[in-house]
Amino acid sequence: MSTVASEALKRGLFESYEPAEFYDEMFSAPGVPRPHYVKMFDRLAGLAAAQFEERRHLADVAFLLQGITFTVYSDGRGTERLFPFDLIPRILPHSEWSRIERGLAQRVVALNLFLQDVYGQQRIFKDGQISRSLVYSCQHFRREMIGIEVQRGIHTHISGIDLVRDSRTGEFLVLEDNVRTPSGISYVLENRLVMTRTFPDAFQAYEVLPVNHYPAELCAILRSISPRGGDEPQMVLLTPGIHNSAYFEHSFLAQQMGIDLVEGRDLIVDGGVVYMKTIHGLKRVDVIYRRVDDEFLDPLAFRPDSLLGVPGLMGAYRAGTVALANAVGNGVVDDKAIYAYVPDFIRYYLGEEPILRNVETHLCSRPNDLGYVLEHLEELVVKAVGESGGYGMLIGPTAHRATLEEFRRRIEADPRNYIAQPVIALSRVPSYHAATASVAGRHVDLRPYCLYNGDKVIIVPGGLTRVALQPGSLVVNSSQGGGSKDTWVLRGED
Repeated sequence: MSTVASEALKRGLFESYEPAEFYDEMFSAPGVPRPHYVKMFDRLAGLAAAQFEERRHLADVAFLLQGITFTVYSDGRGTERLFPFDLIPRILPHSEWSRIERGLAQRVVALNLFLQDVYGQQRIFKDGQISRSLVYSCQHFRREMIGIEVQRGIHTHISGIDLVRDSRTGEFLVLEDNVRTPSGISYVLENRLVMTRTFPDAFQAYEVLPVNHYPAELCAILRSISPRGGDEPQMVLLTPGIHNSAYFEHSFLAQQMGIDLVEGRDLIVDGGVVYMKTIHGLKRVDVIYRRVDDEFLDPLAFRPDSLLGVPGLMGAYRAGTVALANAVGNGVVDDKAIYAYVPDFIRYYLGEEPILRNVETHLCSRPNDLGYVLEHLEELVVKAVGESGGYGMLIGPTAHRATLEEFRRRIEADPRNYIAQPVIALSRVPSYHAATASVAGRHVDLRPYCLYNGDKVIIVPGGLTRVALQPGSLVVNSSQGGGSKDTWVLRGED
């Protein structure tokens, strides 16, 4: 470390920073930044708190002007909030990212092959790799999809795979898969734009891989699955509407791809074909990038009370006159019990060993696992298999006795609905704390975004680093008070 950096540490933002016992993404030892963080550390440590606060204010104004918000439903008010953004980036060296990228590509291909199989020939059941009852009992398994051949065999057009770094080993592990309607990519793109304007000098010092190609890559995939072919298919993005928590992202992506943003009421099915209502009459729709969950897509096939979907859409989908991205029924692999089998899917379908490991997982549907979980409840993280966003979760070591007993009753009443995992000591990244005008370590995870075109997996370098802004918290979800950071993947070793 340079003398300048050493002196800056004594008087700068990091004066009271303690890496503690967790894996620290920036520091290898107290006051010693990792090689790929040295340049960024020099710049940050040389800033006075007032200077950093000014840049943070500019970033907040940029997000406000862009309307970058999300909605928290659990507060009872459904109010929109700015998505909290921390200006200290997470930086990954190229060698580390290369392994992550290969592991993600392997996983996405295996998940796609499983979905093809489970809604098709179902060889995996016949070969005894997983029980039919476990799959069929998944909340998001859709029997209506059995026998439907999707365009180009692609089910997982867009995937968001959540990774965590274990503080004990420094290894990246897969925490969960998100292949229904994964959200958050708009924050990746906007975070990068804000960072280039807020810290332009840092980008001159580093060679950071770009992320802004995502909309063009997604648009190309959507175009390629048009049932009618041609260079100019009619594509739309189907949103639940302005009250959805991710509506900003829906409008942002539609605008970036140059396609129409529609709600269910804007579409109609006639003669097994989907049309969009326009002031010039009906216009045939070829591809729908849908951000509406399965159960609300078509009131004739799923929930009859849904006002968000399009009556008859599943009929058109089954007839092959319209393509949907992502495919219906993908939620079966988002089920946290199915997640435990993904390493087996990789071995079964690809004949390869998984590059990225799962977190150790106990399935409460297994009698031996159930006994272990109930005996060690206060040591484990328990999750409902069909929930997301940090809901339906117990963190045993921090839970009150009454909460532990409540979860014990829930697990005993419905073991299939729960899995348990050890508490992962998530790595930490320095994050700015406005109230004290200082920097403190906060736990993070990472959600890279993967696009699959049927031939190869295209992965946005880095992805969304979600940060638990509450001191000591391991829950990074925005719905639970989390925020985000820009994630930099370096072009070469730096």
